[in-house]
Amino acid sequence: MAGRVVVGVDGSASGLAAVEVAAREARLREAELRVVHAFLWPAMHPPPASSPLGPPEGGVRSMVERLLAEAAERARSVAPEVEVSCAVVTGEPLTVLEAQSHAAELVVVGSRGMGGFVGLLAGSTAVHLAAHGRCPVLVVREEPRADGPVVVGVDGSVAGEQAVDFAFAEAALHATDLVALHAWTIRNAPMPTVRYVDGAAGLAGAEERLLSEALAGHREQYPDVSVRHEVVHGGTREALIEASRSARLMVVGARGRGGFAGLLLGSVSQALLHHAHCPVAVVRGTNERH
Repeated sequence: MAGRVVVGVDGSASGLAAVEVAAREARLREAELRVVHAFLWPAMHPPPASSPLGPPEGGVRSMVERLLAEAAERARSVAPEVEVSCAVVTGEPLTVLEAQSHAAELVVVGSRGMGGFVGLLAGSTAVHLAAHGRCPVLVVREEPRADGPVVVGVDGSVAGEQAVDFAFAEAALHATDLVALHAWTIRNAPMPTVRYVDGAAGLAGAEERLLSEALAGHREQYPDVSVRHEVVHGGTREALIEASRSARLMVVGARGRGGFAGLLLGSVSQALLHHAHCPVAVVRGTNERH
């Protein structure tokens, strides 16, 4: 059975950009593309026994049909071989997309929108979707670079292994390089025994080993992916944002340790979602709780 990529649309330019990215991802995965619009009545009180979209000749129904038709046409123009289906789901956008993620390989959304997805990255909305979705969530901030590498933030945690695997798979699908970046400082390095025994030089070597060990099994699974190691002595937020300037995609785990501790709960995730110069994929570990 073919997999499924889900994209949330609302009629905005950002939503249509997400459709294009989602169509390409579906083509590479040989998956179907499901275009979803979450519909809410403006006053939240539709007339009794009425269709949530109003009468057949109503303006709301026509508007939604045009929105979906435009999105489907955009998807087919990018990936004509992909099977595209459309769905209007009554409900709050986050609830709708979270439910859709249960049967999806990937959920794609634009960074800014209107209507059903207004303010997607303004505040807790993106954090909620990335933290609670049952599959990776790809937020399209800017047009992806055609020639950039996939960049993955690595911290050596068990939860971060899912992000590393997703990044390797993306690099393989796009036939591009992978940059594995690990940022550390004396304060956040997850190597306390080395920290005090060997000093900064020993700690730097330990961080290099941490990165190599985190990639070892994945490199065997994806032998054709060219991987570049980058160990940065500095802030995680700054290092990832800078790396995103030349990246096609930035991949991070939902939670981690050390430099990535509380990734979706604090400043690092907010900085990436607001300031990365490329699309950002947030990957949850399969054993993480809701």
